[in-house]
Amino acid sequence: MITVTDRAVGEVRRIVSEQSLPETTVLRVGVKGGGCSGFSYTLGFDDKTGPADQIFESNGVRVAVDPKSFLYLSGTQIDFEESLMGRGFKFGNPNASKSCGCGESFSV
Repeated sequence: MITVTDRAVGEVRRIVSEQSLPETTVLRVGVKGGGCSGFSYTLGFDDKTGPADQIFESNGVRVAVDPKSFLYLSGTQIDFEESLMGRGFKFGNPNASKSCGCGESFSV
Protein backbone atom coordinates (compact mmCIF):
# COMPACT_ATOMS: atom_id res chain seq x y z
CA MET A 1 0.00 0.00 0.00
CA ILE A 2 1.03 3.59 -0.56
CA THR A 3 -0.19 6.26 1.85
CA VAL A 4 -0.56 10.01 1.48
CA THR A 5 -0.27 12.30 4.51
CA ASP A 6 -2.81 15.01 5.29
CA ARG A 7 -0.36 17.71 4.15
CA ALA A 8 0.20 15.95 0.83
CA VAL A 9 -3.55 15.45 0.37
CA GLY A 10 -4.08 19.18 0.85
CA GLU A 11 -1.50 19.99 -1.82
CA VAL A 12 -2.89 17.38 -4.24
CA ARG A 13 -6.40 18.79 -3.82
CA ARG A 14 -5.10 22.33 -4.33
CA ILE A 15 -3.38 21.36 -7.59
CA VAL A 16 -6.38 19.39 -8.87
CA SER A 17 -8.68 22.32 -8.14
CA GLU A 18 -6.30 24.94 -9.54
CA GLN A 19 -5.82 23.00 -12.78
CA SER A 20 -9.52 22.02 -13.04
CA LEU A 21 -8.63 18.36 -13.45
CA PRO A 22 -11.49 15.83 -13.84
CA GLU A 23 -12.88 13.95 -10.85
CA THR A 24 -11.46 10.71 -12.26
CA THR A 25 -7.91 12.05 -11.79
CA VAL A 26 -5.53 9.84 -9.83
CA LEU A 27 -2.15 10.61 -8.36
CA ARG A 28 0.22 8.47 -10.42
CA VAL A 29 3.37 7.39 -8.60
CA GLY A 30 6.24 5.46 -10.14
CA VAL A 31 9.96 4.94 -10.43
CA LYS A 32 12.34 5.21 -13.35
CA GLY A 33 16.01 4.46 -13.75
CA GLY A 34 18.30 7.41 -13.09
CA GLY A 35 19.23 9.88 -10.43
CA CYS A 36 22.37 9.83 -8.34
CA SER A 37 21.29 6.72 -6.41
CA GLY A 38 19.94 4.52 -9.22
CA PHE A 39 16.17 5.12 -9.27
CA SER A 40 14.14 8.32 -9.39
CA TYR A 41 10.58 8.86 -8.20
CA THR A 42 7.92 10.02 -10.63
CA LEU A 43 4.78 11.81 -9.54
CA GLY A 44 1.99 13.21 -11.67
CA PHE A 45 -1.70 13.21 -12.42
CA ASP A 46 -3.52 10.82 -14.74
CA ASP A 47 -7.16 10.49 -15.70
CA LYS A 48 -6.76 6.89 -16.84
CA THR A 49 -5.72 3.72 -15.10
CA GLY A 50 -4.80 0.37 -16.62
CA PRO A 51 -6.00 -3.09 -15.61
CA ALA A 52 -2.57 -3.96 -14.16
CA ASP A 53 -2.29 -0.78 -12.06
CA GLN A 54 -2.35 -1.05 -8.29
CA ILE A 55 -4.99 1.43 -7.05
CA PHE A 56 -5.10 2.70 -3.48
CA GLU A 57 -7.15 5.30 -1.69
CA SER A 58 -5.39 7.22 1.05
CA ASN A 59 -7.11 10.06 2.91
CA GLY A 60 -9.50 10.55 0.00
CA VAL A 61 -6.83 10.62 -2.73
CA ARG A 62 -6.70 7.81 -5.27
CA VAL A 63 -3.16 6.64 -6.02
CA ALA A 64 -2.21 4.55 -9.08
CA VAL A 65 1.05 2.61 -9.42
CA ASP A 66 2.21 0.38 -12.27
CA PRO A 67 3.19 -3.18 -11.21
CA LYS A 68 6.96 -2.76 -11.75
CA SER A 69 7.11 0.45 -9.74
CA PHE A 70 5.03 -1.10 -6.97
CA LEU A 71 7.81 -3.62 -6.33
CA TYR A 72 9.99 -0.69 -5.22
CA LEU A 73 7.28 1.49 -3.66
CA SER A 74 5.24 -0.86 -1.49
CA GLY A 75 4.80 0.74 1.94
CA THR A 76 5.87 4.21 0.80
CA GLN A 77 4.42 7.31 2.44
CA ILE A 78 4.09 10.51 0.41
CA ASP A 79 4.32 13.75 2.36
CA PHE A 80 4.47 17.42 1.42
CA GLU A 81 6.90 19.82 3.06
CA GLU A 82 7.32 23.57 2.97
CA SER A 83 10.44 25.15 4.43
CA LEU A 84 12.96 27.90 3.82
CA MET A 85 14.84 25.44 1.59
CA GLY A 86 11.81 24.93 -0.68
CA ARG A 87 8.61 23.02 -0.99
CA GLY A 88 7.71 19.70 -2.51
CA PHE A 89 6.55 16.15 -2.13
CA LYS A 90 8.74 13.82 -0.08
CA PHE A 91 8.85 10.04 -0.24
CA GLY A 92 9.30 7.88 2.85
CA ASN A 93 10.25 4.57 1.22
CA PRO A 94 10.98 1.64 3.55
CA ASN A 95 12.45 -0.32 0.61
CA ALA A 96 15.23 2.21 -0.06
CA SER A 97 18.61 1.13 1.26
CA LYS A 98 20.18 4.46 0.30
CA SER A 99 18.89 7.78 -0.98
CA CYS A 100 20.50 10.96 -2.22
CA GLY A 101 20.63 14.15 -0.18
CA CYS A 102 17.74 15.76 -2.03
CA GLY A 103 15.49 12.70 -1.53
CA GLU A 104 14.58 12.45 -5.21
CA SER A 105 16.44 9.22 -5.94
CA PHE A 106 17.16 5.97 -4.12
CA SER A 107 18.66 2.52 -4.40
CA VAL A 108 17.43 -0.82 -3.10
